[in-house]
Amino acid sequence: MRNFLADTTALVVFFTLTGMLNERYVAGMDWSEVAKARLIGAPLMVLTARPYGLWRYWVMDRSGATHCGAMRAFWFDTLALLSFQVPLYAAIVWSSGAAGPEVLHASAGAAVIMLISGRPYGLWLDLVRRWYGLSRRRR
Repeated sequence: MRNFLADTTALVVFFTLTGMLNERYVAGMDWSEVAKARLIGAPLMVLTARPYGLWRYWVMDRSGATHCGAMRAFWFDTLALLSFQVPLYAAIVWSSGAAGPEVLHASAGAAVIMLISGRPYGLWLDLVRRWYGLSRRRR
């Protein structure tokens, strides 16, 4: 249960903030669309936070990134985040009523955010897991 709570806390806090900024200032969505996207996104984040945590650790373990240099960890954290979150994010934005160009801009913005935040989010997730008394590992 602590694994679920730690992964969920980390994901909800980090991506609620970055999602709001992206939707409003990159995609140009109005505040009502942003609010809808966050309301749709919140339960999805709760449902997907632990699977993402498991995905991330699987990618990191298979790549050897957890035992290698910072650059390798950066790339594989980024790969894990991009491959899991961008498709999910596009579905959230589309479900909130955004039009085709808004979905594309929001998804592109999210991809850029994931490129920038892949490693910071991985470090944030590790920190939140430590706050919950858990190791970096998925156990």
